[in-house]
Amino acid sequence: MENLSIHIQVSSELFLKNPADSKLGQSILSKSLVLIDQLGFEAFTFKKLGEKIGSPESSIYRYFKSKHTLLLYLTSWYWSALEYQLAFETANQTSEIKTLKIAIKSLSKPLILPKNSSFLNEELLCKIVITEFIKTYHTKAIDNENKMGYFKAYKQLVERLSAIILNVNQSFKYPHMLASTIIEGMHEQRFFASHLPSLTDVSAESKIVENFYVDMALKMTQKNSVDIKI
Repeated sequence: MENLSIHIQVSSELFLKNPADSKLGQSILSKSLVLIDQLGFEAFTFKKLGEKIGSPESSIYRYFKSKHTLLLYLTSWYWSALEYQLAFETANQTSEIKTLKIAIKSLSKPLILPKNSSFLNEELLCKIVITEFIKTYHTKAIDNENKMGYFKAYKQLVERLSAIILNVNQSFKYPHMLASTIIEGMHEQRFFASHLPSLTDVSAESKIVENFYVDMALKMTQKNSVDIKI
């Protein structure tokens, strides 16, 4: 993948002017990652970002109508890039179970794109997603924003993983539940490991999260599994 050049697309609903098309826009994105990481999303403001990039606060509003949509842009970019990585690494596989294992492995490892395809710090972006993504949808405006396509990138990633799960067992009843649980859980476990270690078993061994979700997925999608009725 190192020799490829890819273009990550983000829904136009999330910006007023595409930040990827200008140096100022790219600076807004890259510097906002640094500030959100340093301050936290609650303390992050466009005024502080303007000071960081040496540009008036008003120039940022030409790209984004709020810091909420800026955060959604960043997280959507991440989910789209992660979907690309998953699609690339599972392409041309003939074994459904092996494809599922590769997909989970792809989701569990750091996002790594060709150098000429990204102007964002991928490690820092992943950190922001882990700590801040939940704040994008735990809002009163979630239903309206969902209708507007704000969460399209995340839903596409869940849909792709769901399809891989169904290829293992077409009769499995909960592919979207399992897919979203795997994706959310992987990121939550990393957060717990850093901040609430008593809530996880993740340690220095990097493959623990991957192994846990591979084991869960394979056991849940077994064709002879039965529903538990209470």
